[in-house]
Amino acid sequence: MLFNSFTFLFFFLVVFYLYWFPLKHKLKAQNVFILVGSYVFYGWWDLRFLILIVLSTLVDFYVGRELDKQDSPKKRKWWLAISVIFNLGLLCYFKYFGFFIENLITALEHVGVKSNITSLNIILPVGISFYTFQTMSYTIDIYRKQIKHTTSLVNFAAFVAFFPQLVAGPIERASHLLPQFAKKRTFDYEYAKSGVFLVVWGLLKKMVIADTCATYVNVIFNDYESMNTLSLLLGVIYFAFQIYGDFSGYSDIAIGVSRILGFDLKQNFNKPYFSRSIAEFWRRWHISLSTWFRDYLYIPLGGSRVKPILKVRNVFAIFLISGFWHGANWTFVFWGFLHAVYFLPLLLLNKNRKYLDQISVGFNKVGFLNLWHICGTFFLVLIAWVFFRADTITDAFSYLEYLVTDLRFSLQYLTIERYNVEAFILILFFVIAEWLSRNYEHPFVGKFKSLYFSLSVLIIMVFGVYSEHLNFIYFQF
Repeated sequence: MLFNSFTFLFFFLVVFYLYWFPLKHKLKAQNVFILVGSYVFYGWWDLRFLILIVLSTLVDFYVGRELDKQDSPKKRKWWLAISVIFNLGLLCYFKYFGFFIENLITALEHVGVKSNITSLNIILPVGISFYTFQTMSYTIDIYRKQIKHTTSLVNFAAFVAFFPQLVAGPIERASHLLPQFAKKRTFDYEYAKSGVFLVVWGLLKKMVIADTCATYVNVIFNDYESMNTLSLLLGVIYFAFQIYGDFSGYSDIAIGVSRILGFDLKQNFNKPYFSRSIAEFWRRWHISLSTWFRDYLYIPLGGSRVKPILKVRNVFAIFLISGFWHGANWTFVFWGFLHAVYFLPLLLLNKNRKYLDQISVGFNKVGFLNLWHICGTFFLVLIAWVFFRADTITDAFSYLEYLVTDLRFSLQYLTIERYNVEAFILILFFVIAEWLSRNYEHPFVGKFKSLYFSLSVLIIMVFGVYSEHLNFIYFQF
């Protein structure tokens, strides 16, 4: 069930009515209803997926309860190990087992060993990378004595399966979202309106920007050997805005839908392409995952408060694992490796905490330097995106080779019956709207916000791509 489908619209209208009218003053009934609705939403893809999420919920609920009971450090470690091993075991089997088998077969063939091992075609459950990390953070936080376990299985199950952010985040912490299920929720018109604004802006990002760019990206990357420099350059720019519009669009819709239901989810994107360094980029891109790895991997390894050689280890560990989290392909690992290479000099020179202020560009030295650093950072991000999008590392290097050796800057007419520049015009207007609203959640602010909102709805209706085959990119992760 996709956010940008009429099926979801009908589903949410039913949820909204029953949630805020018959169940308005019944907190427990509301939570049960959210849980049932979330299972319907998730089971819409494949009913078999429900078994895994229910199992993960029961294991971590029970582990959390036992962790709070135990005083023995050794027993507490054993209970935490059960949660971590179970969740990572699920993730490794469904997401990475086939990858390891295929690489083992390839490695054996290289040394001349014939193998009877066969690769497995394992179906990847939607959102498994997100809800396993969410439940693990719950047990880890209880182990650290940062939170107490919840006594309500319904509330915990609803927290794990909360349908707006279930399949592609944001990855919520139990300390933030779980208590909201225990508090009475009342309908707030202004808060709900801000949610509607985010939903519309998210739909515009997804249906107008991301899905329009996708048609160009697929043609260019699938036939990059016949493309000239301009087309290849536009191809990677289109992909940068495809993945940003797609993923941040999903997050905006998830946060907006949650607000309409009276819940607060944390921000997941903050205009990342206006970053002035790679460190700032990672403070603005996929914030819930970046902070998860920071709190549960980077800091426990010692973070930046260790000797230089260990700093190097920690940086590569967090970025390589982050890359591998995105998918079972060496391209994602190399993407993470590149970002580690980008980030490391900033850390070693103590410049990783620079640019914590608001972005400004003007006709002065600071303004021009900011613009220069924004362009330079975006260029580095673009190079890394080539590896993220390519099918293989070899394809990625070939793409970059053609990009710098063809050197033809002519417009190419593509098989999708359009010139390779139309999407760029949409992107340009989108970037202007993002820039003007860079200190806000969305462009619907100021005295003309109603006009901007109406114009955005019109743009979605006219330029939006309506297709049931264009899933959100991060569903595959």
